Amino acid sequence: MKALTWQGRKNVRVEEVPDPTIQEPTDAVIRVTSTAICGSDLHLYDPLGPFLSKGDVLGHETMGVVEEVGPEVTHVKPGDRVVIPFNISCGHCWMCEHGLMSQCETTQVRSQGKGAALFGYTELYGSVPGGQAEYLRVPQAQFGPIPVPDGVPDERFLYLSDILPTAWQGVEYAEVPKGGSLAVFGLGPVGLLAVAIGVHRGLRVIGVDNVPERMAKAEAYGATVVSSDDDPVSEIIQLTAGRGVDGTLDAVGMEAHGSPVAEAAIKGVGFVPDVLAKPLMERAGIDRLAALRASIGAVRRGGTVSVSGVYGGMTDPMPMMEIFDKQLSLRFGQCNVKRWVDDIVPVVMEDGDPLGLESLATHRLPLDAAPDAYAMFRAKEDGCIKVVLKP
Repeated sequence: MKALTWQGRKNVRVEEVPDPTIQEPTDAVIRVTSTAICGSDLHLYDPLGPFLSKGDVLGHETMGVVEEVGPEVTHVKPGDRVVIPFNISCGHCWMCEHGLMSQCETTQVRSQGKGAALFGYTELYGSVPGGQAEYLRVPQAQFGPIPVPDGVPDERFLYLSDILPTAWQGVEYAEVPKGGSLAVFGLGPVGLLAVAIGVHRGLRVIGVDNVPERMAKAEAYGATVVSSDDDPVSEIIQLTAGRGVDGTLDAVGMEAHGSPVAEAAIKGVGFVPDVLAKPLMERAGIDRLAALRASIGAVRRGGTVSVSGVYGGMTDPMPMMEIFDKQLSLRFGQCNVKRWVDDIVPVVMEDGDPLGLESLATHRLPLDAAPDAYAMFRAKEDGCIKVVLKP
């Protein structure tokens, strides 16, 4: 089959790789009908390269049609349409039973000190082949796959694999009271969906970014938009009677702009041989924290900072005095996809597509175009907000 493989820093390639097969009684194999490029895939394209090997298959936002199932998979069968959560979880361990599927004790990558295994996401999370391919082996398929009804376009359900529940959890974690205010920092796909979810819930939403097409899309969803190139914290405080918003959501993560020293350090590690770069990142890694610092600055006293953006640093300098003085709550973490599915699906199925799922993608391309699509998405060229690949 064809699959997108990692070959090196800023170098991905579509290659022929072996077809996946059933290896465990809880496996399934699906034929991929749609797979998306996620903002966190761009971390693999550049800063997290030391944790990848040549030939690793990328991708963790995937849906398709079941081709084959193992004997312990009973809730889906060949021919069913399914969307696949990006984290691989069993559904029956202590963590899963407590709604923490991203910490699944069955698939935890203990050798790396990490939580549940992820599709297509480095040795840190199990080196499981991803879904930017024609076919995908799905471990723990007795629990993971989410059935998709017939007659509904792929893109109404595709984002249930990651970015939609990630945005949903981010808004939940912000703990904004009914009718309250939420500021979303970063208007990429997760941030835009968080804006849509907040507006759908009747919240006052302020979106922060500096990319015109993203800002325009957030405005179309009903958000007030503030430029990150100015002084977004001061502007948000002015917009909220000098108090700050009830909750903030950092949907940016480790590649935030506005942190030039950290940016230089991160880029420097990218040119160090992997044998040296890996321990540097594991023990002394730093992130660009501009978005997180702004999220802390813009929230009111006693408010909550929710973080959906991916961070990887181990020695990040945090504004501890401000966090303590403002009596803030901070909520971080990978999304627990299956925890939110039953809440999300009724909204997904509402008439009129209120979250704008079918119109989120700006580019729909064949799998063979994936290398150029990665470069375009990374550079934010051609108005690119979201790419969906069709194998």
